[in-house]
Amino acid sequence: MPLLKLKLLFYKVGLAVPARRGDSARTKRRAGDSEPYLNWVLLLSLIFIGCSHDGRPEVVVYTSQDRVYSEPIFKRFTEETGIRVLPVYDNEAVKTVGLAQRLLVEQNKPRCDVFWSNEALRTYQLKTSGVLDDKVPIASFGYRSRRLVYSTEHFKEPPSGLNLLTLVEPQWKGKVVLAFPQFGTTAAFFLALKKHWGNSTWEKWCLSLNAGTPLLVDGNSVVVKMIAAGKAWIGLTDWDDVQAGKREKLPVESIAADDDTLLIPNTVCIIRNGPNPENAVQLYRYIQSSSVIQSLIEAHALEGESMSNCVRQYGFQADWESLVVDLSAGTDLLTELFAR
Repeated sequence: MPLLKLKLLFYKVGLAVPARRGDSARTKRRAGDSEPYLNWVLLLSLIFIGCSHDGRPEVVVYTSQDRVYSEPIFKRFTEETGIRVLPVYDNEAVKTVGLAQRLLVEQNKPRCDVFWSNEALRTYQLKTSGVLDDKVPIASFGYRSRRLVYSTEHFKEPPSGLNLLTLVEPQWKGKVVLAFPQFGTTAAFFLALKKHWGNSTWEKWCLSLNAGTPLLVDGNSVVVKMIAAGKAWIGLTDWDDVQAGKREKLPVESIAADDDTLLIPNTVCIIRNGPNPENAVQLYRYIQSSSVIQSLIEAHALEGESMSNCVRQYGFQADWESLVVDLSAGTDLLTELFAR
């Protein structure tokens, strides 16, 4: 594939953004600064394409499960089956949205066999769009929860009375941090709350939250780092990102948001007309196996195995297929509500 065509494909799927006429000098410098990085990515992509036909069995997986957790699983799969795994990982800023968009662009000529997501919303979007093999069901397994994270240096005990509804009170103005709500599990959480609370309560809450001038950052792991650095007092993030911060000895802890805690499963599915259908089935089954689930729990990538047990104590599950119906309009509304 010519380098220019590959670069245009990267622009299409959102992996690069060209400078445009009328952009500020700063924006153009930023676009130019990314050019050497983009060229390296393109070169590696060409190498990837050139080395994928050496006769060895292989399977291509797109995944938003963090590389630190998924890479050892792919390695074990290869050791056990002899099938080489060719993974494509997400970007922290846009998370599963970027991979889903890439799969939609490639729909007529799929290059991916298996999609493994650490959430569910975009998986069901792909199902609705006809990207998935409808003969193989989406497999959901394990869960992690949305959390309120705080600094243990600032709070010796969990903040009293803290929950999602009190997060918009004046005492927290300018002290809250969250990822951009159009992407990743933050988007899934906000859209699930819209169904959970009802449109009116949800919209008023979003407006109040934005009026409190929260920090908006590129991803849940950045939320945890901002809390640890004292840039904010309270953050919205995922359970596994808090665990990763604690593993790095960051002074952070988290609490559930009681009945407003969203429980998010991992999902794995097979792409329609992927290049390696038989190998895809093997990896699909392997990823959802009990041994893999247990290893993800031990690594703190998953909080637990059974959501039903957790729901008896706190939290709620989303109806992901119904959320897909509202996905486009809901995302546009989030962009409007959190406009700066």
